[in-house]
Amino acid sequence: MYRVWNFLADYSLLLIFGAVTALIWANIDGHSYHAFVDFVIWDHAPIGHMHDGHRTLTLHYLVNDVLMALFFAIAAKEVWEAVILENGSLRGKKAATPLFATAGGMFGPIGVYLGLAMIMGSDTYNAVANGWAIPTATDIAFSYLVGRIVFGAGHPAVRFLLLLAIADDAAGLIILAIFYPSGDLAPEWLLLSFGAALAVFVLFNWLPRRMDRGRPERPHSTRVRKALGGLPYVIAGCISWYGFMQSGLHPALGLLPVVPAIPHADRAFGIFAEAEEHLHDLLNVLEHALKHPVEIVLFFFGLLNAGVEFSSMGDATWLVLAGLIIGKPVGILFFGWLAAKPLKLGIPEGMRIIDLVVIGFVAAIGFTVSLFVASVAFDAGPVQDAAKMGALFSFAAAILSIVAGKVLRVQKMDG
Repeated sequence: MYRVWNFLADYSLLLIFGAVTALIWANIDGHSYHAFVDFVIWDHAPIGHMHDGHRTLTLHYLVNDVLMALFFAIAAKEVWEAVILENGSLRGKKAATPLFATAGGMFGPIGVYLGLAMIMGSDTYNAVANGWAIPTATDIAFSYLVGRIVFGAGHPAVRFLLLLAIADDAAGLIILAIFYPSGDLAPEWLLLSFGAALAVFVLFNWLPRRMDRGRPERPHSTRVRKALGGLPYVIAGCISWYGFMQSGLHPALGLLPVVPAIPHADRAFGIFAEAEEHLHDLLNVLEHALKHPVEIVLFFFGLLNAGVEFSSMGDATWLVLAGLIIGKPVGILFFGWLAAKPLKLGIPEGMRIIDLVVIGFVAAIGFTVSLFVASVAFDAGPVQDAAKMGALFSFAAAILSIVAGKVLRVQKMDG
């Protein structure tokens, strides 16, 4: 569970390096930076953003809409394990208080963001209202990293934070799908996506297992796995992605229907767990095969999305920051207290109610997912740039977390 340092070091360093490079480049030579981001790979392509009746595949589309699907597939794998598997972290009563706190960590930022926007006047509100979901995001890996620094690896608040971040990821995927379509909705195309997922599940997962009932050596499942490996699921993933693109939902979510169809062990060790490298079920094998490619994708995601000129700071910057740094701790504290005390759902042993404030600051690191939502919530321009700056500045929450931990006398527990 806690052996995540190698992954986080690679993930963090490459993503941050990409983001810092973009910031420097955009502020030194904004013209060449934007020419790079919008570089046309293939005009009149079968995939890409739709304009003037045809699709164009740009470098930005390739990274944000095609390759980021791999990142969201890994996030979805962790969410699915947490909800479905018998020992899943989001099953049963133990998940109740973190789930309540997650709701607070979403409603709090939305309330602060929209409330302050209304106070700033109708012009500001109309300009920024569509970005309400930007401060609801929690960057799961960075938050986990900072949580370990503040609380220590053995503190129950770290596991609480991880449950909260996984649930936040799940809610974020739903929000992206429902509220931020990439084009005109054509939901009939989703039949292609879910049909591909169902077909690959029945033919290459359920049917071989059914034929192997009562045979511990599992000959049919083994034969399918040896002959085809993950190929059927890769093909189904491509078909599902195409269905999402045509449906108008954001294509980066296109692999989600296929993830539950892939054969999985009956237990999970938790996000990025090193122990899972020793599991040989196909889902874990595919996840760990994607580890390094996704790190590179995240470098390019930072490079293509974080290039914002400092002069673009504006109302959206401060609204996103306020939503994260005020809304998250207040929402998580109030909803967590509501669940633990009046509703008597309890709180993990060794954790105090006041620790929820520190967890709230840690969860206010929006970064990756906040950047992604900002890129789809607003058209390219000053409002999008200002919102992205807010997402980048959310790193300040890491410093606030450490300060809050000292002030509130968090007892570090290393384990």
